[in-house]
Amino acid sequence: MSTHREQREALGGYALGHGDDAERAAVRAHLDGCAACRAELAALTPLRARLAGVDPDRLDDAPAPPPGLGDAVLARIAAEQATAPVPLHRRRWAPAVAAVGIAAAGVVVGWVARPVPDPLPLEAVAVQVADADVEATADVVPHTWGMEVQLSGEGFTAGEVYRVQVTEVDGDSVPAGEFLGIGPGQLDCNLNSSVLREDATGFEVLDSTGTVVLASDF
Repeated sequence: MSTHREQREALGGYALGHGDDAERAAVRAHLDGCAACRAELAALTPLRARLAGVDPDRLDDAPAPPPGLGDAVLARIAAEQATAPVPLHRRRWAPAVAAVGIAAAGVVVGWVARPVPDPLPLEAVAVQVADADVEATADVVPHTWGMEVQLSGEGFTAGEVYRVQVTEVDGDSVPAGEFLGIGPGQLDCNLNSSVLREDATGFEVLDSTGTVVLASDF
């Protein structure tokens, strides 16, 4: 039998849709009886959209400062030192201050020049809610590997596991992940499906009894 620690360590992979059927079933069984892990999974789930926008080929890229920046900073410091008298006690610290200034300039330039991924091509879709306590909106994002459903709403019963499934053109339903309801609070989650956007006609959200509480027809 797996321990609480082992199941907690598996939450990250579970949130990303990893693991075989047995591993995911074990995590779900643990979540049913562990409020702490349910809360941790709810905190991890919104991060999946950010991870989906990361380009793995650019993770090792280090932004380089523009040519001549170091010389320009040193020239500016030299010019200010030449025009303003500096007290003796400050002169002792001048080299260190200049070094800190160059380092700070490098950090600022690096931040400005950092790679920024293109915005996701969101497609707003209408949703029909069957549960009067639930309010929700949704967007879908086409990917080369399938389709992403970005669901926002409130009123999903706290602690209840909801399943999401995408409907294909031929009527088959394909799982797109699960999420935990958090009650009246705002819930934002991203669900991934292997169904391509052009092959999908909608999606459904089902509660733990299999009842459809929300549906969208594209």
